[in-house]
Amino acid sequence: MGRGRAKAKQTKVARRLKYSGPDTDLQALEAELKGPEESEETIVTEEPEEDSLDDPYAKYLEDD
Repeated sequence: MGRGRAKAKQTKVARRLKYSGPDTDLQALEAELKGPEESEETIVTEEPEEDSLDDPYAKYLEDD
């Protein structure tokens, strides 16, 4: 019969956690989710030569 107070305290703590969570810095969260900003100039994509796609050992052959 002594469980009433313990259960009431657990319920009170659970409600406090559910309805009054910690303050969230939404701007910091948004910045973290976006990641670092990169300009279009810094992104460079190099396409491999067509010969190297077919034969991985082509660069070791000597041109005659």
